[in-house]
Amino acid sequence: MSEALKREAAARALDEVKAGMRLGLGTGSTAWHFVDLLGVRVAEGLEVVCVPTSEKTAAQARALAIPLSDLDTLDRLDLTVDGADEIDPALNLIKGGGGALLREKIVAAASSAMIVIADNSKIVAALGRFPLPIEVNRFGLGATRRAVAAVLRAHGAEGELVLRGDKAGTPFVTDGGHFIFDACFGRISQPEALARDLLGVPGVVEHGLFLGMCSKAYVATPNGVETLLRNN
Repeated sequence: MSEALKREAAARALDEVKAGMRLGLGTGSTAWHFVDLLGVRVAEGLEVVCVPTSEKTAAQARALAIPLSDLDTLDRLDLTVDGADEIDPALNLIKGGGGALLREKIVAAASSAMIVIADNSKIVAALGRFPLPIEVNRFGLGATRRAVAAVLRAHGAEGELVLRGDKAGTPFVTDGGHFIFDACFGRISQPEALARDLLGVPGVVEHGLFLGMCSKAYVATPNGVETLLRNN
């Protein structure tokens, strides 16, 4: 998918930003375009205040002189714009491929609306083709792995549970200092039940299932940008 179409999807989301809004800024390659375009609008005089979902996004926003705040200062955000790794027909999502899922979910939950921007490779009939990220505390990692693996077996996971890391075996560390397991499912038949069961495991900080949080998606396709709306 061309970067030009991703940028067009980001531009469509930017059209929904009004002066005075409090915005959540997402993380990832498509969200990068939104932050970049927002920086242009801010330079032209648009007044907004933003909460970034990762240190990487915060650095990009600061370089563009986008005013930043946090959720200690702001009690509520008007809108979050972010990317996704998978989007199902109900606009349920898998997120966390970039490792920012905990902060992304905190920011999205503090927002009155969430818009996703993505390319059409992210559209799926059912979640699970993309490995589900599960953020975990470092302490008791072995015990957490065994408990998570038991949950995955109960939910019919087809693949392995892998600790995210580089080729040398060094674990990936999130901005919050946690590790991430990637769970290969193939198809998640009961995402709500899986979400509940994962959060019942001591040591699991958060998971990448974003259920009922996204209200609209702008999807870049070879024929242009399509708008998807959640039905309920």
